[in-house]
Amino acid sequence: MTVEFISAVNVNPSNELNRLGRAGIDLPFFTRYVNALEDAGFDYTLCAYASSFQDQFAIANQIVARSERVAPIVALRPNTIYPTVAAKALATLDQFGAGRAVVHFISGGSDAEQAREGDYLTKEQRYARTAEYIDVVRKVWTSTEPFDHEGEFYKFENFLSLVRPTRGTIPVSVGGSSAEAYRVGGSRGDIFGLWGEPLADTRAQIDAVNAQAAAAGRTDRPRIWVTFRPIIAATEELAWEKAERTLAVLQSGGPRVEPQNVGSQRLLEIAGRQDVHDRALWTPTATATGAAGASTALVGTPETVAAAILDYVDLGADLISIRGYDNLNDLIDYGRHILPLVRQELAHREATGQRGPLQDEHPGAFAERTPA
Repeated sequence: MTVEFISAVNVNPSNELNRLGRAGIDLPFFTRYVNALEDAGFDYTLCAYASSFQDQFAIANQIVARSERVAPIVALRPNTIYPTVAAKALATLDQFGAGRAVVHFISGGSDAEQAREGDYLTKEQRYARTAEYIDVVRKVWTSTEPFDHEGEFYKFENFLSLVRPTRGTIPVSVGGSSAEAYRVGGSRGDIFGLWGEPLADTRAQIDAVNAQAAAAGRTDRPRIWVTFRPIIAATEELAWEKAERTLAVLQSGGPRVEPQNVGSQRLLEIAGRQDVHDRALWTPTATATGAAGASTALVGTPETVAAAILDYVDLGADLISIRGYDNLNDLIDYGRHILPLVRQELAHREATGQRGPLQDEHPGAFAERTPA
């Protein structure tokens, strides 16, 4: 079994711990960051999107220009770019990257954020638009004759793109935790993205996505992507001390807005149950940030965190996204200490048909632990 790793790209040294608050692109830092992703062995890196962020397509093109292997995942909100234009932009990126493009569709979880760029559709309408958008971009990538389209949200005539993805298509990722997300992602996604929840809750979400895939008549299922914020150190005690220091900084950020999206609401509800779940999933970081994005941590030694990741692999996760709070230094540490352990364990399983010693500890062993 192969598991691929995802990170997230930074364009300057600002992060959640140092609070530098820089907005501009630091080109030497960015180049170093991309090189570090390659050196660490990450397969993908997310080019995130928000109304105030730099252009994600420009960042993705700079990634493929400065790397040989890591693939950019372009986060895309359908309200921001017409689907025929997006299809060509993604195919162009894919050609420059020799097949290294992925697109991650964000339907939009906040009415206020959507309104900043003129989008006033309801949540249900936004997901319906995403479904139509995916259908359009895929047809653009594959059509060899001009075609017309008239749907609920888009209408055009006699369109033909001469720009083809390197392998004929580009992987489409969909994320979310609502029924609408499961339906769109289950029916259309090559990949479905989840935030880090306890094992039982993650299992239920995977089942919901797969059920929607089956209902759509698919014979395959979306690959599952799960995201965590690992906090690691040489010993368990040092890791928990580091986690508490990180939490103190996050808590100093001031009051948080009540989230509208289901994914954040789920993380806050999970955090309200207890602080530590399963082997190493730590949720106070979600509470401290208002669960504004992927915000649950995995805390412990590299061995503990690698074993926790493998618990999710055993559930059916094909892609694991890990990014830290001290982004550059953390990704270097992950490349040295976590990715090799996970890959070694999976290679051992493939060679012997048996688990290695990494997961001998029962996954609930740390569930009652109170951090120092």
